[in-house]
Amino acid sequence: MRGLRGPLADIAAVLFDLDGTLYTAQGPIPGAAEVLAALRAHRIPVRFVTNTTTRSRRALAERLRGMGIAAAPEEIYSPPWAAGRFLREQGARAYLLVPEGALEDFAGVPVDAEAPDAVVVGDLGEGWTFERLNRAFRLIHERGARLIGLGRTRYWQAADGLRLDVGPFVAALEAATGQPALILGKPDPAFFRMVLADLGLPPERVAMVGDDIEVDVGGAQAVGMRGILVQTGKFRPADRQGPVRPDAVLESVANLLPWIAE
Repeated sequence: MRGLRGPLADIAAVLFDLDGTLYTAQGPIPGAAEVLAALRAHRIPVRFVTNTTTRSRRALAERLRGMGIAAAPEEIYSPPWAAGRFLREQGARAYLLVPEGALEDFAGVPVDAEAPDAVVVGDLGEGWTFERLNRAFRLIHERGARLIGLGRTRYWQAADGLRLDVGPFVAALEAATGQPALILGKPDPAFFRMVLADLGLPPERVAMVGDDIEVDVGGAQAVGMRGILVQTGKFRPADRQGPVRPDAVLESVANLLPWIAE
């Protein structure tokens, strides 16, 4: 249908993870720009669904365009943007444990480090300190702030090897406070359904392409979407031995190209 075949034959839109799927710390994945351009040429809607919390949607769109991939900020779904929208709708004050590069997506949210309505936890990387984590614990446990996690991703592939992501820090605060976090990122079903609602498509007509067997593939399949695993980024051979069974496994995103008819 509409120029697609193989595992994409009945797909009406394709979602792509970013880091590890379209690019890595070494640069863009060869062939990624061509795949995106081919889908757009066939008028297949493309969206970017990422757990990246270090950059705003605008900055992510600029980065993609720098790699030759057409992208508009409104096509990007990220945890900072989702959390910012949620907090603005609630009229809530927040203590933000997010990288400076993502603060743009929280514009209009009052920042409060003393008595916030919510504590938002993103990937601070080497910016994490005991003082920051303990303050978050106290605000949640003693002041009643709501814990909002920007995803549950456990780790990611950096230039120097695997690094802890936001998930372990959210889990630590959940364990210490006894309070479950509101997760605004993959693999939370509400995050995927937000994208589906904006596309106006049922889940069985949408495919998700990513390098994380649990977060990308498992998360997409849990809401009825097709999950395609690429063997780049954080992929490890052991990923294929777990309970999640991808609908397709590709060496890289470039291997989608033969499924897009000329």
